[in-house]
Amino acid sequence: MPEPGPSPLQSSLPTAAAHFGAHVLARAAAPAGAPAPVPTDAAPTARAVPAAPSGPVVPSGPVVPAALAVPSGPAAAFAPAAPVVAVAPVAPVGPLVPVASAAWSAPSAPSAPSAPAAPAAVGGGPDRSDLGLVLRGPTGLGTAGLSLARREAVPELPEPPAPEAPPAGRPIPGLYFHPIAEPDPVRVDEVSRRIKAWALDEIQLYPEDWEGEFDGFSVGRYMVACHPDAPTVEHLMLATRLMVAENAVDDCYCEDHGGSPVGLGGRLLLAHTALDPVHTTKEYQPLWAESLYADAPRRAYRSAMEYFVNQTTASQADRFRHDMARLHLGYLAEAAWAETNHVPEVWEYLSMRQFNNFRPCPTITDSVGGYELPADLHAQPAMQRVLALAGNATTIVNDLYSYTKELASPGKHLNLPVVIAEREGLSERDAYLKAVEVHNDLMREFEAEAAALAAACPVPTVLRFLRGVAVWVDGNHYWHQTNTYRYSLPDFW
Repeated sequence: MPEPGPSPLQSSLPTAAAHFGAHVLARAAAPAGAPAPVPTDAAPTARAVPAAPSGPVVPSGPVVPAALAVPSGPAAAFAPAAPVVAVAPVAPVGPLVPVASAAWSAPSAPSAPSAPAAPAAVGGGPDRSDLGLVLRGPTGLGTAGLSLARREAVPELPEPPAPEAPPAGRPIPGLYFHPIAEPDPVRVDEVSRRIKAWALDEIQLYPEDWEGEFDGFSVGRYMVACHPDAPTVEHLMLATRLMVAENAVDDCYCEDHGGSPVGLGGRLLLAHTALDPVHTTKEYQPLWAESLYADAPRRAYRSAMEYFVNQTTASQADRFRHDMARLHLGYLAEAAWAETNHVPEVWEYLSMRQFNNFRPCPTITDSVGGYELPADLHAQPAMQRVLALAGNATTIVNDLYSYTKELASPGKHLNLPVVIAEREGLSERDAYLKAVEVHNDLMREFEAEAAALAAACPVPTVLRFLRGVAVWVDGNHYWHQTNTYRYSLPDFW
């Protein structure tokens, strides 16, 4: 398969976001052809997973469409102190992540990038061509690995294949989403093979009679769809192991396979120590270490996190731990409501779902992509709002596609249509359709905030990260729509 194209430049930003304006202005004021100033307190770069050597990598500067206006909302904190007419391309300041791509050759001279066309959205969403310029860009195989700017001089490509068959499954009528190309089947097969070997041979994740469910989860197709810019299969495996481990904790501690709200807090806390290790006395440290092998969820967390820590930076690992603590807090809130048979108000449910959601998955898009978004930029309120909205929208997608599955399972499962029906006195159908609109509002807000942030902070790693989050959102919908083993739609249309 054609490997993705060159990864973006590593960040050379200072650790304090307050220096960003001066840094951009200095680059903008530099004479044409002069090298960009390099700050001395550059953020650390991610450690690259070894990959086959390739030809020279061509850096490109950020693409900032003029149509994007900087809002007066939270993203304005990123705006430079004075207007910037143009931003010069950034010179390389650190090692680039190697990408195994024999097909890529450097053009003789960089040329001005052309604006990629935005893909059509489904579900009555607004025409957001400006957003597409920043977040979407080229799609499909052979498009330089989702880099932020097209190059005019590109390798000659083979004849385009015959049009793909439409993906399996039926999308929810009226849902706002972006279709994606089918994930690369070679990578899907390899990730699926490796993750099953890891689950069975390394951590003994599940008994033999659960194999059908594991295969039906289709996690290889899921992660390849969500991370098409991963430089290597091993980068994809970072996300795949963590996804399987998170699902094991949810199933075994909370839901389908022996889960219960009773005593959940103790189980989750001990499992979380597999991600965030305990530091205690020599007498008790061995007892804790031994406990990490006590059950399948802890074995999965321990192993997946060990791989992740060994192939990412300390700040990326700590970012992930923080988001997993958020996830576990959301599990506990839902469990408390289940113990007392409480149906929350709609706004309370949506608050819980901001924690019990997919946020830990898109937040590692840079780790899987082989680069690092500096910690100071990740922590900015505008970036955190984008990540929260992305997590909230994708989690409501899960509520909608798993609606019939949860209704058919024992007990009462809270999801957005169920809560709306009970709290607002609507029929099941009307409550479901209203939940679709809630999702659509969240999606549009996510895209608007991401576009505003991209315009206000046109740094290569920021643009790449925002694009990665948007691609993850689209891949998450694709997996839900096409996973007919797990999901089917209600008969409301």
